[in-house]
Amino acid sequence: MGGGQRERIIIVGAGLTGALLACLLGEAGYDVVVYERRADPRKEGIVGGRSINLAISVRAIHALKLAGLDRKVLEDAIAMRGRMIHSPTGQLSFQPYSKNPNDAINSVSRGALNVTMLDAAQQYPNVTHHFDQRCVDVDIETPAVQLLNAQTNQTTWVQGDVVIGADGAFSAVRERMHLLDRFDYNQTYLAHGYKELCIPPTSDGEFAMDPNALHIWPRGGYMMIALPNKDRTFTCTLFWPFEGPHSFEAVRQEADVMPFFKAHFPDAVPLMPMLVEDFLSNPTSSLVTVRCGPWCYQDKVALIGDAAHAIVPFYGQGINAGFEDCVSLMECLKVCRGDWSKALATYFDRRKVHTDAIADLAISNFLEMRDHAASKLFRWKKKGERVVHRLLPQWYLPLYNMVSFSRIPYAQAVQKAKRQDRIVTAMLLMVLFILLVSLVWWIA
Repeated sequence: MGGGQRERIIIVGAGLTGALLACLLGEAGYDVVVYERRADPRKEGIVGGRSINLAISVRAIHALKLAGLDRKVLEDAIAMRGRMIHSPTGQLSFQPYSKNPNDAINSVSRGALNVTMLDAAQQYPNVTHHFDQRCVDVDIETPAVQLLNAQTNQTTWVQGDVVIGADGAFSAVRERMHLLDRFDYNQTYLAHGYKELCIPPTSDGEFAMDPNALHIWPRGGYMMIALPNKDRTFTCTLFWPFEGPHSFEAVRQEADVMPFFKAHFPDAVPLMPMLVEDFLSNPTSSLVTVRCGPWCYQDKVALIGDAAHAIVPFYGQGINAGFEDCVSLMECLKVCRGDWSKALATYFDRRKVHTDAIADLAISNFLEMRDHAASKLFRWKKKGERVVHRLLPQWYLPLYNMVSFSRIPYAQAVQKAKRQDRIVTAMLLMVLFILLVSLVWWIA
């Protein structure tokens, strides 16, 4: 399929990645039709309780800039310049993300960002949205999608030139691709789930805690985090095991909630007047990592975002990686001169290794946040990284900085960090050897 004709692109999913891709394809002149199983959030309102606030950084901001949305989104974001660690006794310890005080990740509301991006996509006359339309099947050869209308309970087939699955971790488009020969698929769950709570503003309408930090209550095996919102609330998220002594299983009844929080998160309890009600009413959700491939079939079907590579949220890169997919796909279309078959294959080849890398980093960062962030050894290690970075900024760049504050591809960042660590370790051993030799000489 060449770029000479005006192709009709069907996007399944009007979430964040689908909405951004609709903007970019609309700008490029394609006819885009987006189908979403949920109701229009601009009419029905934003459903809370299971969102996990987003942390957008350099990669997502670059993608938003291409769509002309970066300034608008950042106006509603709050910069978080480091982690604020809450000890079991309520002591606070701030850990900056970078030696550069301007480096920050930005807390944004998932629902509000989705509304902003839907409005932006709708400005293009060649982009249309249809809500309450659930994809129940895909004909990958035509290609076409079968949609179930939530209002009429009727199904219809809709044909396009390309179908793109942007329908999340449990993608209906990807499910149909499972039937393809040599399609690899792997799905793994953490033993932990998550539940959303809220810290409201104080009585005088101010933030109850420092708004320019990501707050973490690490407890070794489980934790709570809190991200600031523009309305001066904090979205809190519990990351607890499903089973065990400090788990969702152990805190089921109304009478269990307050004693557990007073024992393990005592400084947060006075800040959460609706703690018991929120805990009992908000759902407990799972955390899944999805790896699959290839993400495309000829010039007909492709996957993007969580549909291609769902990751757990602990590096704050889920939406950054999804938006980077959109940028990469558009670059591939440009390089391949609108040849969708070549562009989709190139897009998969370029992105797969990097999304696998960030999936691994997200899981390892969960262990870091949950188990190590409160330890003195960890704090000294981070201080050491910042010192070396300050002294040798052109040579040493901490892995976190490469991931969050640059556009270095994820897998390349991991390899560079490993090389740096080997050199630093060798230098430290050399210094220790010299000191030891000097001590022996002095004694002799």
